[in-house]
Amino acid sequence: MISNVVDLASSEDEEHENQTKRKKRTNNTETPVTESPLQSNSNHSLEFRSFWKAGAYDVGSTKSIHEQGQLEHARVHPKFLHSNATSHKWAFGAIAELLDNAVDEVCKGATFVKLDRISNPKDHNPALLFQDNGGGMDPEGLRQCMSLGYSMKAANTIGQYGNGFKTSTMRLGADVIVFTRKSQGSRATQSIGLLSYTFLRKTGQDDVIVPMIDFEISGDRTQPIMYSSLDDWSNNLRNILEWSPFTSDQELLQQFEDIGPHGTKIIVYNLWLNDDGLLELDFDHDEEDIRLRDEVNRDKSLKKRDRLLESHISYQIRFSLRAYVSILYLRKFKDFNIILRGKPVLQHHIVDDLKYLEQITYRPQLGKASKEVTVRAEIGFIKEAPHLRVSGFNIYHKNRLIRPFWKLINDHTSYGSGVVGVLEANFIEPAHDKQDFERSTLFLRLEMRLKQMCNDFWKSHCHLIGNYTVVNQQKKLSIRPFDENAANLQRELSADQPVIGLSANMQQGLHLDQPVVGLAANVQSLSNGNTVLGEPSNMSRNMSSVQPSSGLSAGVNKDVSVDTSGSSLVDQICEENIQLFMRCEEHRQKEIGLKQTIEDLERELEEMKRKCSQLSSHLESQRKLKTISQQNGKGR
Repeated sequence: MISNVVDLASSEDEEHENQTKRKKRTNNTETPVTESPLQSNSNHSLEFRSFWKAGAYDVGSTKSIHEQGQLEHARVHPKFLHSNATSHKWAFGAIAELLDNAVDEVCKGATFVKLDRISNPKDHNPALLFQDNGGGMDPEGLRQCMSLGYSMKAANTIGQYGNGFKTSTMRLGADVIVFTRKSQGSRATQSIGLLSYTFLRKTGQDDVIVPMIDFEISGDRTQPIMYSSLDDWSNNLRNILEWSPFTSDQELLQQFEDIGPHGTKIIVYNLWLNDDGLLELDFDHDEEDIRLRDEVNRDKSLKKRDRLLESHISYQIRFSLRAYVSILYLRKFKDFNIILRGKPVLQHHIVDDLKYLEQITYRPQLGKASKEVTVRAEIGFIKEAPHLRVSGFNIYHKNRLIRPFWKLINDHTSYGSGVVGVLEANFIEPAHDKQDFERSTLFLRLEMRLKQMCNDFWKSHCHLIGNYTVVNQQKKLSIRPFDENAANLQRELSADQPVIGLSANMQQGLHLDQPVVGLAANVQSLSNGNTVLGEPSNMSRNMSSVQPSSGLSAGVNKDVSVDTSGSSLVDQICEENIQLFMRCEEHRQKEIGLKQTIEDLERELEEMKRKCSQLSSHLESQRKLKTISQQNGKGR
């Protein structure tokens, strides 16, 4: 059985051997009481409480832990906790990681996860609470949670790397304490674990030490579980009480009262500050929300405000946690609620905000050894188009939003404006912070395909929102009467070739008593047999009142496949672009290597110059000494 104090870099077999040494190191180190950082004005305290500066401290001499007969092992310095957490550039991304852990507990019966602001009993500063009624963790499960790289989750769950808890909690605050209870058969346990960056820094640790204590539950009684001795268990409890928000073992046990028979409670405290010395998370602006203070302040500094943009979900997710969480999961939960500051979050489906919605089938090329996958993208215009210039694809992975409103078209043009899509891409892997994807070949192909989808949708639908495709003004497209066009098109098509879109309407011939379908609904009346493309105002003005429009103009959903005859050409272009990108990346790496070689050679040259100068000085001094000795010899 592993020890209560967990060395994150140690294996289970090494724990017992290192236990006595770690206990001595913890007991012999002074642990000064930490002043409340929010009430301190010293520069050192401010740097420590600012996340991006928290890793900037000098590392003392490394304490040797190797003893005779003991195997060497790699250790993890406390600074790694901070550097590891910097993978989360965005605080909401760290919160999403902890929500993912609760969502993964749905399969174990979890019905809620609560996220709220509480007060630290010791200094009354704000702390962040996460609590769910999932399966909870037994003592071994808690140790795996606190360690690096352990993941016992199934393949269809969101978390896979075994690193999310550490990176997310350390990104939000300097310290975290975990209370968890699990019932398994006739056995019930509850455990407490403390991962404290403050404790590790203030006590000068050179290895990550995590104090933990466990209890066996039998009826109404709780008995400590001891793996080695009472002194070890008491030492862990003493460290937890000194560095956690709680001052007595009774206060610790009270935290289990609202957990129930199983579940987990996480309290993140000593929350990080921004560069102005204020909390990074804003709890005061909205009592039912948590906001990012810097993002709100940045928006206030803008001279021109767009009220329509500010009301859209794509804008609000930047600083409002409630808005972000509302679109965080693609499919609605049946019996599970995310409760933010006492109020459930209403899930928001982005596709519900789209008009002229289409579904487009995409089949990624996974390779010969992989099973063929078919995914379906939903694309349309936002309801506020063309008055609101918002666009981009929302890419989910295993139900979790990874890239919200990913811009694929240049913002400086109206081309593609208002086009928004949703796609679940389980065939590519997300980055560790789950805010982007690994830039693999599959990802690059997807990027090219999504750009093509946006372009094609804009070209064929822009007239529905009052825009039109830019064409050469010097060229005019002459369109003959529909019956004649249909006859010509029918002759050109082979017998086994399907007729779709505008051609399908043309081949039947259009009369005044027939509905106009698809793009034909937007062509002006053919009084002289000719018309000019690119004049939607004239087209709509000259439409016959007896012709009802249907199809795209009525906003009917269609299932359109992108696997047309042009797909092979598009795939070829995608492959060429990917190859060019890879070659460019290869040349860039070579350039970096050459620059490094030049810098090394320049340093060697400077070193040789310095040595030459030293040799010259030495030779000059020897020459002077020789001259002096010769003169003295002649004088004799």
